[in-house]
Amino acid sequence: MAGHGIPHFQNDGGHQVIEIGVKEFMCTGASVPYDHPHIYIDMGDDNEKVCSYCSTLYRYNPSLKASQTVPDGCVFHDHKAA
Repeated sequence: MAGHGIPHFQNDGGHQVIEIGVKEFMCTGASVPYDHPHIYIDMGDDNEKVCSYCSTLYRYNPSLKASQTVPDGCVFHDHKAA
């Protein structure tokens, strides 16, 4: 989960909808250097929320873990230089 307390998700594939297993998360847009400001999104009582920067629709799927997405591969991994 990228070493964050809150799950971060990205949309490198340009997907219209990404299913996630949490209702509170951060959207990063795409991988660096194509990311946008990493914004906190809280779905509250809703099951869907659109990112105001990249227009990705995130849909809550309770059968997924915080580290899973549909389609696969949308969990953000922070690749900082060591």
